[in-house]
Amino acid sequence: MIKKKIMLVFGTRPEAIKMSPLVDKLKKNSEQFELKVCITSQHREMLDQVLKIFKINPDYDLDLMKQNQNLSDLTSLILKKMSSVFKDYRPDIVLVHGDTTTTLGTSIAAFYASIPVGHVEAGLRTQNLNAPFPEEFNRQIVSKIAKWHFAPTEISKNNLLSEGVDKSFISITGNTVIDALNWALKNIDENKELKNHLDCELSKKLNFDWKNQDFILVTAHRRENFGKSLLQICNSIKALALKYKNMNFVYPVHLNPNITDPVYDILNDRDNIFLLQPLDYEKFIYLLKYSYLVLTDSGGIQEEAPSLGKPVLVMREITERPEAVKAGTVKLVGSNQDSIVQGVAKLIDNKKFYKEMSVSTNPYGDGFASERIIDVLRDI
Repeated sequence: MIKKKIMLVFGTRPEAIKMSPLVDKLKKNSEQFELKVCITSQHREMLDQVLKIFKINPDYDLDLMKQNQNLSDLTSLILKKMSSVFKDYRPDIVLVHGDTTTTLGTSIAAFYASIPVGHVEAGLRTQNLNAPFPEEFNRQIVSKIAKWHFAPTEISKNNLLSEGVDKSFISITGNTVIDALNWALKNIDENKELKNHLDCELSKKLNFDWKNQDFILVTAHRRENFGKSLLQICNSIKALALKYKNMNFVYPVHLNPNITDPVYDILNDRDNIFLLQPLDYEKFIYLLKYSYLVLTDSGGIQEEAPSLGKPVLVMREITERPEAVKAGTVKLVGSNQDSIVQGVAKLIDNKKFYKEMSVSTNPYGDGFASERIIDVLRDI
């Protein structure tokens, strides 16, 4: 049997998390697939943490991230370096994920080299190229290049069909983030030493009984929220912390100065607000498991939190994940201070509403997305 040569390319922590189940499954099917993993290291430190957790040893590490690098610099570097990688190793299929600059640059390089692309987490749309920026642009362009589209939901599939993608090249798979979440939580539960380590490390950072006391987990780092919107977000958290003195707020803060400067200026003086350094994946999902609700402008957590019965309030005006809003697990509150405060207050004060959101069904799959993608790859 001639093995199919598959290359997975990713560069950020979220991509690594969502691609790790595929790396694992492809390795376990080594009689059918020859696997190469290439990382651009668009996120260096955070990416390395995920590689260690999932025991991934890249075949190519482009190590492209530099300080003060803009999107044009990064895109051109990825395009140039990936062109060199494809000269060294020519896969039958390149798999990319989602909507990052790594995904865009790699797809263009593969197109120039006439190498077919498979797009994992395909078909997400807001239909606004500036929201989120630059992710919406990236994923739309990649959909024009990709041959195989692994859509997480029916809505994603319909988005692709409306853009003229041939239905025979679209597969609804669910989202691999659920595969990764299930694997990681199972690993924590079964590894007593790891579990004790996580308990100890998180307890050092949080001087309250975080396993038994309610707390709100906050993530906010989107580029489109830089500036005025982030100030509104921070002021809303401060107002909530003053109003609900028995509720704790835990915020792992992104290291970008556009985030750290306003966050620490506004939120650093409250006893029930805990500003943390970015957490590695295992610590974060373990904390997520015990949280009361999630306040976020992120993408992947909209998919992860509902699996654990956690309501999610999204501090954006629009989301590319409308399935969760439709299912009732996610509610859009925007980045306006009053709207955020009202949204959180309702979930704290109205237990019936909280229960309705927390028991809704997760629309992003059953944890077997990677197996479905592998089945498609076998038949290519």
